[in-house]
Formats: sequence, C-alpha cells, structure tokens
Amino acid sequence: MSVQPTINKQLDLTFLRLFPKRQIHWHIPRLLLMLAGVLVGGLMLLTPVYLLARTVGAGSAAVDMLLKPTTLQTVGRTVGLAGAVTLASIALAVPLAWLTTCTDLPGRRFWLVAAALPLALPSFVAAYLLASTFGPKGLLQQTLQPLFGVERLPGIYGFPGAFLALTLMSYPYILLTVRAAFRRMDPALVEAAQSLGYTPMRAFWQVTLPQLRPSIMAGSLLVALYVLRDFGAVTMMRYNTFTRMIYIQYQSFSSRSLAAALSLVLIGMTAVILYLEMRARGRAQYARRSVGAARQQKLVKLGAWRWPAALLIGSLVTVALLGPAVSLIYWLARGIMRGQEVSALWQASWNSVTVSLAAAAAAILAALPVAVLSVRQPGRFSHTLERLTYAGYALPGIVIALAFVFFGANYLRSLYQTLPMLIIAYVILFVPQAVGATRSSLLQVPRSLEEAGRSLGKRPLQVFRSITFPLLRPGVLAGLALVFLTAMKELPATLILSPIGFGTLATAVWSNISEAFFAQAAAPALLIILLSSVPLAILTLRDK
Repeated sequence: MSVQPTINKQLDLTFLRLFPKRQIHWHIPRLLLMLAGVLVGGLMLLTPVYLLARTVGAGSAAVDMLLKPTTLQTVGRTVGLAGAVTLASIALAVPLAWLTTCTDLPGRRFWLVAAALPLALPSFVAAYLLASTFGPKGLLQQTLQPLFGVERLPGIYGFPGAFLALTLMSYPYILLTVRAAFRRMDPALVEAAQSLGYTPMRAFWQVTLPQLRPSIMAGSLLVALYVLRDFGAVTMMRYNTFTRMIYIQYQSFSSRSLAAALSLVLIGMTAVILYLEMRARGRAQYARRSVGAARQQKLVKLGAWRWPAALLIGSLVTVALLGPAVSLIYWLARGIMRGQEVSALWQASWNSVTVSLAAAAAAILAALPVAVLSVRQPGRFSHTLERLTYAGYALPGIVIALAFVFFGANYLRSLYQTLPMLIIAYVILFVPQAVGATRSSLLQVPRSLEEAGRSLGKRPLQVFRSITFPLLRPGVLAGLALVFLTAMKELPATLILSPIGFGTLATAVWSNISEAFFAQAAAPALLIILLSSVPLAILTLRDK
C-alpha cells in the first residue's frame, strides 16, 4: 500500500485551473527527478545541436557525400562489425559471469578481475599489441620459428583483426552488467523450476536467461555503440569503418561541416540500434515477487569441470590480457636497458586517477535520475530521456570535444580548457554505461519494498536512501567501474579539452606510440592496467 503525498492547496488549485477535468498530484521527489532528467537531457543535446548547425551550413555538399557508394559500403562494414562483436561478446560474457558468480570455480574473484581488465587497455594499444604478437611476423612467429620452423603466421589485419581486438576489449561491458544481475536474482525461481523436474541446463535456458535479458541488452547496447565509435583498433588493423571517415574529414578544417553530417548519420545509426534494443527489451517484469528476505544463491558445484572451466577462462585471459601485458613488459624492459626513465609518469598517473574518479562519480549522479524515471515512471518522457543519453556515446571523442570547443569559445569562456569542462565531456561520453548498469539492477528491485517503506511514514528520499539505493549497489558499482575504466583510456577529448599542461597516461601512451616510441609507451600503458585493476578489485571483493 502506498500513501498519497499531500500537496499545498493553493498549488493544487492552480494546477486545477490549468487542467479542470483532471486532478494532478505532484510530489517533490518526482519533480526533482524530472528537473534532473531535463538537465541531463539538455546536456546530451549539446553535441547534436552543434552537428545540426554545421550540417545545415554544408548544404548540398553534405547530401552528395552521404549518397556516395563508398559511404554506404562503409556503413555496411561498420554495422556488420558491430553486430559480430556484440554476438561474440555475449557468447563470452554470459558464461564468464555465471562461472565467476554462481559456481565454485577456483579463484573465481581473481578470474573476474582478470577477465574485466582488458577494458582498461586503450583500443589502439590493444590492437597494436595483438598485431605485433599474433601478426604474420609477430612475437609468436619469432618464438615458433626456431622451434618448429614457422616462417609466417596467417594474416590478422582487416576484419579478423578488428573483430578479435574489439571483442576482447568489449565483452567486459556485458560481463560486469550480467554479473550484477546474477547477484540480484531470486534463487527461489531456479529452485522452483528444479522442484518441477527441470534439469540445471533447462532451468538456465528457461528461467535464468530470461531474467538476465535487461542486463544482456544493456551490456550489448554498450558494446555495439563502442564499436560504432571506435577509431584506434580499426585503424591499427587497417579496417575502414564509418568513424575513420569522420576523423579524416575532421583533419581537414575546410571539411568539418561534412564531418558533422557524417556524425549525424552515426547518431541515426545509434537511434536504430536503440529502437531494436527497446523492442528486444520488452515489457516483462524482473523484480522478485516472493515474500521474505533476499538471500544469495547457493554456489553450483562444478565437480570434475572445475579445472577445465578455470583453464578455459585462463586461456581467454591469456589472449586478452596476459599476452598484451607480456608484450608491454618486453618493450618496457628494452626501454629500461636503454636508460629510459619512468619517474615522470607519476603526475600523469595522479591526473588520470583523479579525473577518472570524478567522471565516474558525476556519471553515476547523472544516471540515477534517468534510471529511476525509466523504471519507476515509465512513459514517453522517461523513455526519450533514456534514449537521449546514448546520443553522445556513439560519437567519436573528437566530435564531442570539438562541440565543447565551439560552445566554450563562444558562450562559456570561463569553463574553456578547465577540468570541469573535461569532466562534463566525459559524462556525455560515458553516462550510458552508468545508466545501463543502474537500470538493469533497478529492474530487479521490487516496487513493493518501496511502497512498504512509504506506508511506514518514510519520505520518498528516505525510502530511496535506506531501501532502494542499497539494493542498487551491484549495478551502481558496476557502472562506476565501467566509467572509471573507460575514462582512464579516453584520448581525443582529453587531448583537446584538458587544461594546458594537464597530461594523462592515455595522452602519454599516444604521444609515444604515434612516434613509434614503443618502449616509452609501454610504461604508461602498464600503469593504466595496474591503476585500473586496483579499484576494480576493491569493488569486486567488497560486493558481498
């Protein structure tokens, strides 16, 4: 039972004059949520407004470019790559999440942290390391040649290399969101299915997997949009996608209006993906309905499959993380032997950690009202707001950065090239990660618990603080980790919007690798992995 909030009579009469046939009941928390949502939505609209203005200035030239056969072919390649990477990421992440959450896998928490760490590598670094290790004349070939006489390995460049690199870097998005859903799942559902004679496999497919649909959809959406906006991996693997066309146009100052038109098409592709995700999401309910206290699931005994499962995960971690890390250590050792110093990286490390933590906290604060409105107040406004948060995530960082340069130089000069502007840009880029993780977790929090709190006299904000938010913790922590890991490696926005002299580990990696100083790039790349692993491990170990 819920308690209707009381409102001021004079305010109520004012609204009744505007709507004489319908009594409107507003309460402060909902109004605050809507105001916060409007603020977040307005922030997300900055870049599309900038792109629209630049596209209108291009005139017919923009239409001619969009209708070129090469443009349409590039769109097809981009969509095909995004679809393939998304499906492969689901196939990897769902079993990994189950093994590291619901089973007695040896060292399951360690494997969770290790399996999520590929997300910390910048895409251009990961793609380069994969190419230098598994390429036709890479380190693996050089190791095998004296042993087995292997003179050349199969080519990795093109679609296979881009697919492999992006899959290994993207599946942690789904892994973390699905794991959060596993931790909130009601074990009574599976137990009831097994009591009816369901085998464990049948119970998983017919009971567990449908309950995971919101988290799988949220993670898959992030993966698909990440592939759409990626530039570094596809460039290193020599695979031409839509994002690369935008970068080429932006390199020419005379063609930035055409690049804006291409960016609008990317937003259109994002809208199609969002529509398909919304249709796939459906209107099913995922909160527990059973009466009683929440409890953790019993760990599934793998028996003889314990060590084969650990070996399988270890193989994946070796390819996705250990192999690149060994390559980085190899280059770092070569640099140290030649007198390279790494002491100058401590300031860059501090800058990376502080700005990434600030961006993660700001993204969570922006995501909470969006997620709450979407789940608790479903409607046209909340759904539009949720879809709008994904507009910036599909765009390359340079597009967001140049939009902020335009607004900062013309309207917000006091914020131009300051840390607050950089953090706001990070929020636009990465808030969908926080929204997806938080929303999928909130879907599993039953409304009846909040209504019970209200019936006991608690105010809405007290109910949220004492009941809802503690139950949201797995999703909030997953979103916090996702944003932190992604902000640590963000490059274009950092290069353009950061204050003068403010360097990060990502910019240090880029400045060295762009000049082929691979030994100098190894140290900051390894520090990104190390610094990202610490908060991720803490969040994982504290999630009990």
